[in-house]
Amino acid sequence: MKLSKKDRQRRLKETIEENPFVTDEALANQFQVSVQTIRLDRLELAIPELRERIKHVAKKQLDHVKALPIEEVIGEIIDLQLDNSAISILDIKAEHVFSRTKIARGHHLFAQANSLAVAIIDDELALTAKAIVRFARRVKQDERVIAKANVMKLEKDRTTVEVNSYVEQELVFSGEFQMFRSEKSQKGVHKR
Repeated sequence: MKLSKKDRQRRLKETIEENPFVTDEALANQFQVSVQTIRLDRLELAIPELRERIKHVAKKQLDHVKALPIEEVIGEIIDLQLDNSAISILDIKAEHVFSRTKIARGHHLFAQANSLAVAIIDDELALTAKAIVRFARRVKQDERVIAKANVMKLEKDRTTVEVNSYVEQELVFSGEFQMFRSEKSQKGVHKR
């Protein structure tokens, strides 16, 4: 059922408010219109393109990262609750894949997860002590990887962080990272 322009734009705005990371292509499929129609609707509604929406959300989170400079984080952090949880997005581009197969090199998925595990630590020094990882399926060029990190255990000198990475809702990578913390942060840290 085709919606009127007014109804489509109202629902488009609601959809983007609920999920600011939805692509124009996904919106075009959802509303059964062309990508160009979605772009025109966004322009009329003064809704920025996806890249700008991601940057806007990410800028709010950047001030909280302590353990590494933000330019060293692989992917864009879109949510960060220190010593609790974090989310980042990595768009797989030509520079991330093998040229012949267009399949992402595993070290990029690992780097996204590992840097998120470092960023989540509420400390100026955090180092990876151990990582157990599993690649669940191949990731291809032009796919978006969403990594979700959760602190599983806080101890006096280590933090265990679980990271699961998804394309759409499909698990593509999982890892458990044991992170060293500096001595300064060990005061008052307890097990969860």
